[in-house]
Amino acid sequence: MIYAAQGFERFYPLTGYLGEMVESFVGEAEWPAGVEVECVETGIDTPTGGRLKLALDGPQIAGGAGRRFCATYADGVADIDLDALLEFHERGAREATMTAVRPEIQWGVADLGEGGEVTGFIEKPRSEHWINGGFFVFEPAVLERLEADSVLEREPLEGLAREGQLGAFRHEGFWDCMDTYKDLVTLNDLWEMGDAPWLERS
Repeated sequence: MIYAAQGFERFYPLTGYLGEMVESFVGEAEWPAGVEVECVETGIDTPTGGRLKLALDGPQIAGGAGRRFCATYADGVADIDLDALLEFHERGAREATMTAVRPEIQWGVADLGEGGEVTGFIEKPRSEHWINGGFFVFEPAVLERLEADSVLEREPLEGLAREGQLGAFRHEGFWDCMDTYKDLVTLNDLWEMGDAPWLERS
């Protein structure tokens, strides 16, 4: 929905475990006019890089292996400006761009003084470190780095980083990931209240 809300029209969910549920959802959902969604089965145990390799080398995505493409994980949401991400990627002229985010820490943080005293509290601050936010832009050359058993986050991205071919688009806006039941409840509550920030762009 994030991509569709910003004008993207062709989508290929790469399915595996519970893929039949994803296909059922895709078939029953009411997509915006012009949007086409086609699931691509990539196997239950296939790792992230392998899924991209199998899908883009396969027959379902016509010409997929020869074109720039976007990819994202299915469990992350953000109010990311996708046009700005693509512009950043083009300016960088690298093989790949990754969105970098600083997530909110789930707990309040205590400030400690020199003598061990607590001097104050900060409620759920943002991490000082940047992490992989899961919104990517890839040039076709990236597929040469992938095998059927590739874990995208290991050698493919690490190799791109070593060679200066991985850009980092810094997203300072809303980002969250549905990793736990608590995340599910929080994000569903935002959706049901009509306050889903990931359908806006920052």
